[in-house]
Amino acid sequence: MNEAIHPPIDPNEGYVTEDGRRIGGVVMEMKHITLRFGGVEAIKDISFDIREGEIRAIIGPNGAGKSSMLNVISGFYNPQEGEVWYKGQIRKPMKPFQVARQGIARTFQNIALFEGMSVLDNVMTGRLNHMKASFLDQGFWWGKAQREEVENREKAEQIIDFLEIQAIRKTPVGRLPYGLKKRVELARALAAEPQILLLDEPMAGMNVEEKEDMSRFILDVNDEFGTTIVLIEHDMGVVMDLSDRVVVMDYGKKIGDGTPDEVRNNQEVIDAYLGVSHD
Repeated sequence: MNEAIHPPIDPNEGYVTEDGRRIGGVVMEMKHITLRFGGVEAIKDISFDIREGEIRAIIGPNGAGKSSMLNVISGFYNPQEGEVWYKGQIRKPMKPFQVARQGIARTFQNIALFEGMSVLDNVMTGRLNHMKASFLDQGFWWGKAQREEVENREKAEQIIDFLEIQAIRKTPVGRLPYGLKKRVELARALAAEPQILLLDEPMAGMNVEEKEDMSRFILDVNDEFGTTIVLIEHDMGVVMDLSDRVVVMDYGKKIGDGTPDEVRNNQEVIDAYLGVSHD
């Protein structure tokens, strides 16, 4: 478990985990976020931060507002109230490509790959923000465009090797089993070289062996690249083993925030998951 040992944390100093990983200062902060869809409040006045280099989990029962919060973090939703701070500045509403250029990438709860394309071509789409050659150069595949293609293909191949999917690199994604598709989607997100990686239920629908593999890759990504990871996951065993800190949501509200042990022993969290009598 990535359980952290720390006194009250200085926002600028961070802390050190039991396994010796250095967690930095706050890189992103949600301040009093409220998100409404018509008359429905999906998120109600929630605040928490994300620190550089940590694995931060967002958990809660179905309908708690977890995916909505991830969409706020990714810039897909703009909250009606509250502020998103990124690297010390208020983040204004942005288009998806602008968020990607800021170093934020994500995977999706429902796999969103190009099924007719090969694994390599899908991973290459994660490199689009790193391709700067003009349309004309790309059309003739000459000069800068050719050099970029070679460099970006090398990066994609490195990610493929890292996630151990070399054997299927030329296989159309539509032919792959579910667990491998999830890994390809992770590869595409990593190809963007994100500073913050958002994972929406990365192990949903997987068997035990596939979950173990995905857990290992998530830890390796965090350790090897120093990538900050924010994940939503329903498997509490996985969450408690992987996460440095956990924020818990229920009916759009925050009911817990802390280390896995602190959250595990929080009575309000226990009630939300196990149910409590209101007699």
